[in-house]
Amino acid sequence: MTFKSGFVAILGRPNVGKSTFLNYVMGQKIAIMSDKAQTTRNKIMGIYTTETEQIVFIDTPGIHKPKTALGDFMVESAYSTLREVDTVLFMVPADELRGKGDDMIIERLKSAKVPVILVVNKIDKVHPDQLLEQIDDFRKQMDFKEIVPISATQGNNVNRLMEILKENLDEGFQYFPADQITDHPERFLVSEMIREKVLHLTREEIPHSVAVVIDSMKRDEETDKIHIRATIMVERDSQKGIVIGKGGAMLKKIGSMARRDIELMLGDKVFLETWVKVKKNWRDKKLDLADFGYNQKEY
Repeated sequence: MTFKSGFVAILGRPNVGKSTFLNYVMGQKIAIMSDKAQTTRNKIMGIYTTETEQIVFIDTPGIHKPKTALGDFMVESAYSTLREVDTVLFMVPADELRGKGDDMIIERLKSAKVPVILVVNKIDKVHPDQLLEQIDDFRKQMDFKEIVPISATQGNNVNRLMEILKENLDEGFQYFPADQITDHPERFLVSEMIREKVLHLTREEIPHSVAVVIDSMKRDEETDKIHIRATIMVERDSQKGIVIGKGGAMLKKIGSMARRDIELMLGDKVFLETWVKVKKNWRDKKLDLADFGYNQKEY
């Protein structure tokens, strides 16, 4: 039996549903989701394997106009995938008109040496007539290999998109074991799940200023639980107060919600300890970016 494989990048502006799509395809959470823009900061692999094929999806940070060194890292991280993959999924939302951000991405995609499939997400939010207008508009901008409308939250037409990707795979190696679903270590996924809860529960000034560092993660022989110590990094004292909350209530809620997700992922009981630390202007300091897992040397 012939085995096929390939690498597929998921590109698009912030908050278009890239991580939602990847989690749906994988059948479990490997990329965090939030209604706040720029949630994904690192490239995250989702490894989809069957008996006959393996598709390695690369979920990228939302492409935006960067204002910090962290922003530069995120945008370059997204564009760098164009050199690594066999197919690109360019994702746009059905409920928003084409904007300058889309045009900027399209200009880069025109020089890509691989097929580009336009994925129009969030079709559950628009009337069919509006969807057709959106598709016609994007069709005029570039010669896409395919245009596929989907709803990543409801799963509408996702199977059709997967069939198209499988049809375009070449004969190749199985790059990863069949039971591996991502390239990131458990520590990274744990830190992302904690950061997701901070994004979900705190106010607007927090999201882009927060990073999570896993200080230690090991099994406690006495309790037979995974003992995790994590530090939530923010940039200002006022943000520290918001994350901790009155009497520590917010931090307790963040920890409780994160622990449930972490236990589901690890399939084990977890004892989670969290602290909050101020690291002023860390998003513009290369040493801090590297310490927090945003290593620009990967280019």
